[in-house]
Amino acid sequence: MDVVTQVILFGGATRVPKVQEILKKTIKQDLGKNLNSDEAAAMGAVYRAADLATGFRVQKFLTKDAVLLPIQVVFEREGESGSMRQVRRTLFGPMNPYPQKKVITFNKHTSDFTFDVNYAELDHLAKNEIPFLGSLNLSRVALSQVGETLKEHLTENVESKGIKAHFAMDDSGLFSLTGVELVYEKSVTELAEEDEESPLSKLGSTISKLFSSDKTEKAAEEKEQQDDGQEETTTEPSTEEQTATNTTKEAHAGNETTTDKTADFKEEEVQGQNKTEKPKIVTVKQPIPLEVTHLFTKPLSDELYEESKKKINELDKIERERTRRETALNALESFVIEANQRMEQEEYASCAVPEEIEQIQKSCAETSDWLYEDGSDADAKTYEDKLKELKKLTNDVYGRHWEHTERPEALKALAGMLEGSQKFLKTAKNLTKDFNVEKDVFTAVEIETLEKAITETEEWRNVEVKEQEKLKKSEPVRLTVKLIMEKMSLLDREVKYLVNKLKIWKPKLKEKKAKSNETDKEEAAAEKDDEAKEEQEEVVKDQEEDGPQVEEPQLPTEDTEKSEGSHSEL
Repeated sequence: MDVVTQVILFGGATRVPKVQEILKKTIKQDLGKNLNSDEAAAMGAVYRAADLATGFRVQKFLTKDAVLLPIQVVFEREGESGSMRQVRRTLFGPMNPYPQKKVITFNKHTSDFTFDVNYAELDHLAKNEIPFLGSLNLSRVALSQVGETLKEHLTENVESKGIKAHFAMDDSGLFSLTGVELVYEKSVTELAEEDEESPLSKLGSTISKLFSSDKTEKAAEEKEQQDDGQEETTTEPSTEEQTATNTTKEAHAGNETTTDKTADFKEEEVQGQNKTEKPKIVTVKQPIPLEVTHLFTKPLSDELYEESKKKINELDKIERERTRRETALNALESFVIEANQRMEQEEYASCAVPEEIEQIQKSCAETSDWLYEDGSDADAKTYEDKLKELKKLTNDVYGRHWEHTERPEALKALAGMLEGSQKFLKTAKNLTKDFNVEKDVFTAVEIETLEKAITETEEWRNVEVKEQEKLKKSEPVRLTVKLIMEKMSLLDREVKYLVNKLKIWKPKLKEKKAKSNETDKEEAAAEKDDEAKEEQEEVVKDQEEDGPQVEEPQLPTEDTEKSEGSHSEL
């Protein structure tokens, strides 16, 4: 305790004075109370859940689950003297992180055998805590048909890599045996070239070696150094490591494929190469039958599972009914108390006639007495029916009170809309044909319609307000909030129609612009004729420069026309 500077309480039980007193005597210092011990676990769990979920983004909160109760494998193996000796191999040591996968290899066994999975290395626990764990033996695994499998598959050109058992501890810390298999390597022959590799093939192999990872080389060295006579415990790579390895392999495969294609294209031009058979090593995995006997806690059978599920569903149903009954009871009690209090307040009492007040108070008193006598054991439906009856009595009074409370705000909103509509109407009148010929956005009918709607709404409001003021608060409401909202909706529709028309309006094209367009067309046609004449003159000029001189044709004159005419008469 010399190195402990502060002890922070955790958990609701630490609020008990006797617990705090014992803790103070033990640690001989004041307790740290800077953390709410009641909410610490709940808040931590909520934050951790948000960190694990993908729909929330919180500050990084690094946590790791660690093994508190180590697990080991115990089996027997024949020694050098021929006697059997017990061997222990630790799978998940103390404070090892999980989820994690482990593999243990049995190299010496050639016949059926068994191994046990137990708790181990519990020295970090107090002696009085270990008995509470129960049995330290978790399970017993019996492997069968080992000899037959070895005899069937271990033939010529086959090398055994042992029997591998795969274990896993998931995110919840649950231990499981995922499978047992015989692993062996078999030599398979394939065609290979005798001649030396082409330059491109050598280049591709060199590039592939550059991309190879150091981890693969180290693994190969360790594999060569392993003693076949010893059992081996290895850790399988995590998901991220597997993904990275697969990505590297894919990159290597892509490089090798490109190189091979280039080399093949080059080798098609070379003839007369000799090919021989080359051995290739293939790894094969053969499952081994097994039987697991659970020694700690036996799993539920199908019948027991269904029975347990049925009990849980029944408990959930009972819980829902209890919650519904308590909710209905609390709602009824609250409504009775609230109704009595409101009937004594002036703002509610003024909205009801004496008979209504008397009836409501009488019903509330009867319900209150019934709740603490005969109705103490009633079900949820009875409470809900009682609440509906009381609400039916008070709905009219509460409705009038709400109307009188909300009406001033509704009238204020109506007045604001009328003011805005009048301003818009004044602007819209300047956008008609009578006031502005160039901007005749609105027609006279549209202006009259809007003006009529504004006038009628103002007159309706003034009349209804006067009539409503003549009525008492306890009488049926004449000017309701709903009617006010309907009038506002009609007026808003008329204004929006004109506003949208103003947004899409475009000025008309002038006649001058149309005439100018016709003039432009004529000028364009004249320009085209001039261009055609210039091209014809250029062609004639070229002919004069290149070919023989040709006399120009004589253009007709008035004398020639007359002479031609006289000849035609003859």
